[in-house]
Amino acid sequence: MNDLAGRVAFVTGGSSGIGLGIARACVEAGMKVVVTYLTDSHMEDAHPYFTPSTDRFHAIKVDVRDRVGLQVAAVEAVDRFGPVHLVCANAGLGITAPISEAGPDDWKDAIDVNVMGVVNTVAAFLPGMLARPTEPGHFVATSSMSGLFHGATAGLYTTTKYAVVGMMEALRAELSAKGIGVSVFCPGLVQSRIFQQHRHRSGVGRGANGESDALRERRIRATAAGMDPLECGRKVLRGVRRNDLYILTHSEFREGFNDRVQAVMHAFDGCEADAVPEARVAAERIVLRHPVYAEAIDA
Repeated sequence: MNDLAGRVAFVTGGSSGIGLGIARACVEAGMKVVVTYLTDSHMEDAHPYFTPSTDRFHAIKVDVRDRVGLQVAAVEAVDRFGPVHLVCANAGLGITAPISEAGPDDWKDAIDVNVMGVVNTVAAFLPGMLARPTEPGHFVATSSMSGLFHGATAGLYTTTKYAVVGMMEALRAELSAKGIGVSVFCPGLVQSRIFQQHRHRSGVGRGANGESDALRERRIRATAAGMDPLECGRKVLRGVRRNDLYILTHSEFREGFNDRVQAVMHAFDGCEADAVPEARVAAERIVLRHPVYAEAIDA
C-alpha cells in the first residue's frame, strides 16, 4: 500500500471529525473515497471539502450497527469505484460515563458502535479482500489512546477502545500471511464532534452520553484544542504506507503509556520465584509470545 493513488478507500463515520480528516487525506493522496454517515447536517458540512473531486467521492448513509446495511454499502462501494483497498473502521461513540455510573443502555450503545461497528465493517470487506489475493488490502480501526491506558474517568469508553486494540492485534496476526495489512489507530485529542452525539441513558440528573451535562460541555470545549483532523488523517495514511501495527499521533501521551507498562512489569516481580515447570511452559508455549509484536518493532 505504498502507492495509494488510484486506490479505493472506505471510511466509516467520514462526515466529521477524525473520519472526515482521513477521507480528506485519502482524496489528497489521489484515492477514490467512499464515506458513511448518519447525520445529514454533518454531510452537508463535509461536501465542500470534496467538491473539486466529486468524481472520486461517494457518500452512503448507513449505521455501523447495521451489519446487513454495511454489507450492502460494501457492494455499492465496489459498484461505484471497484475493489476497496483501504478500509477505515472509524465510526465511534463518545459515551464517557464512569463504569460505576453506566447503565445497561450506555453499555449497549458503546459496545454496539465502538466494538461491533468495527466487527461489522471488517466482516463486510474481508471476504472480498481475501478473494483478491493479488490486490493490496489494509484495515485501520480507530481506537484511542484510551485503548492503550486509562485516563480521566471515561471507563466505558476505555473498555470499548481496549477491545478494538486487542481485536486489531489479533487480526494483524491472522492476516499477515495473506498479504493484508492491519493497523490500530490510537489518537489523542482531535477536533471533532464525538462528545456532541446525543445518546440518553436512564438515571436522574444525567444527560447525553451517560455523563453530567456540565462534564459533557467541558469535554466539548476541550476538543477545540485538539489536533486538526486533516493532520490526523495524513498521519493515518503515513502509518498505512509503512504498514504500522500501531498508528500513534500524539507524542505527549508517551509518559502515561510508559506508566502503564511499568505497572504491569512491576506486577511480574510478584510472580513466583521458583523454577517454572517445563510441562507448564510446554502447554503455554503457543500463547507465551507472538511474533506480531517483534515484527512491528522490526518493521
